[in-house]
Amino acid sequence: MKKKIIFAIVLLACTLPTFSQNVQLHFDPRRGLHSDDFNRNYLTATFEMFKPDKWGSTFMFVDLDFNQTKGNLGLAYMEIARDQKIGNLPVMAHIEYNGGLVRDEAFNGFSIPNAYLAGASYATNIVGVNLSTYIAYKYHAFDRVSNDVQWTFTWSRNFCDGKITLSGFFDLWTENKNRFKGNGESGKKIVVLTEPQFWYNVTSSLSLGTEVEISDNFLQDKTYVNPTIAAKWNF
Repeated sequence: MKKKIIFAIVLLACTLPTFSQNVQLHFDPRRGLHSDDFNRNYLTATFEMFKPDKWGSTFMFVDLDFNQTKGNLGLAYMEIARDQKIGNLPVMAHIEYNGGLVRDEAFNGFSIPNAYLAGASYATNIVGVNLSTYIAYKYHAFDRVSNDVQWTFTWSRNFCDGKITLSGFFDLWTENKNRFKGNGESGKKIVVLTEPQFWYNVTSSLSLGTEVEISDNFLQDKTYVNPTIAAKWNF
């Protein structure tokens, strides 16, 4: 599972002292759905934090995949992003870092190549739907460096007096087909990743629901649809 749900309340960052953080636990049955490509189902724990201030807002999340034998940890991945006000402009400056570590059952480990983003973001609210978007230059620190662009769009909306929440993000970015020196492959590929979420808010703290990871050219040069069964605790 990749990535973040940026609840698109950046528009309110200058006026409300909002602070939100949550912990999620997802059961990912992807072996049952794609047995040729994945060797087990597993749990993923996610921590998210969003903090606005008078200068802008900060968002971060950490994913931990317990996808090794006996439920041992196999992946740790994080993103941290900052939206910074530019005077009275409606557009904010956006900077972001992505990176992580992977460990497999043979005790081999490697870093997920760092990615650094810089661009511009914008947020608004339309008939109760919080919307946010940014477009950014993306530097992929592959063995063969890849200079790319990413567009991200996020949404969030409460229904039924706050008992139902629909949220999610859509990412589209480019990267080199050839990440490694000495490989003859050339050109760019387009990666698509989106993760809509549905939550039933049992209480103000406890939510139950699902996240559906839909990707193309992300894990492999294929399209996958991976729903989860999830619980979330809001602090």
